[in-house]
Amino acid sequence: MAQRRRGERRVEEVASGVAELVPDPDRTSGWTLLLDGAPQSHVDLADPRYLEFEYIRRIAAAIDIIATPGTPIRVLHLGGGALTLPRYVAATRPGSPQRVVEIDDKLVDLVRSALPWDPKAKLRVRVGDAREAVTGMRDAGYDVVVVDVFAGSQTPAHLASAEFMAEVARVLAPGGWLIANVADGPPLNFARTQVATIRSVLPQALLVADAAVLRGRRFGNLVVLAGRTPPPVEELRRRASGDWFPGRVETDLERFAGGRPPATDVDAVPSPTPPEGLFSSRS
Repeated sequence: MAQRRRGERRVEEVASGVAELVPDPDRTSGWTLLLDGAPQSHVDLADPRYLEFEYIRRIAAAIDIIATPGTPIRVLHLGGGALTLPRYVAATRPGSPQRVVEIDDKLVDLVRSALPWDPKAKLRVRVGDAREAVTGMRDAGYDVVVVDVFAGSQTPAHLASAEFMAEVARVLAPGGWLIANVADGPPLNFARTQVATIRSVLPQALLVADAAVLRGRRFGNLVVLAGRTPPPVEELRRRASGDWFPGRVETDLERFAGGRPPATDVDAVPSPTPPEGLFSSRS
């Protein structure tokens, strides 16, 4: 697999801003993708099982647990970045048919040329808006849908409504799972509303996050796992507690949502902007 020379930073204008590919000083085949200075993805071309970002490991843990290890599953990724999770699924569940929807065509071209993925992977990348793409998909076509979509540093409002989540639920198999990355900070108003919104269509759900984020003490990522059957709570607790940065699993989502109604297309809002300087030490 082709790799760019170690130490060679690449900077390009893409539709969503300025993309930088920065070599990982600790891993000879590792690269970090920055968008407008904020870390967006990390990939290790030689070892796609290696996951640098905490929230990505939480999503991967859920994907590992929800089906028999090593068996193929049908996965839809809404939001592509450097295709960290699709590469991981291709390595850990060979033969899995996967589709990625990414709105930034120039970013897709950059990743395809500079960070190529295994050509044997059953992976298709489509350029387009996530909601428009899902609306045109057939019912029950996927076992997992990962929602990790950002325009700049925010999730767009049209991807945070009950109408959108209903479309996601429609394309999930009866035993399928939505895994959503929700970025928020104190007092977690967006995350609480998102939990209520997701549970309005997929009621069996849990949250995984750093304890400080769950308590509303700092900005961070909360991973929502939701479906129509009870989620694997104990298995996820074991994985979260054993992570490099231990996480907490929250199952009392009625309390977490605090009585908030689901967001609709009329009143949905984008996720909050991260605090200034949040990524300065990482970029």
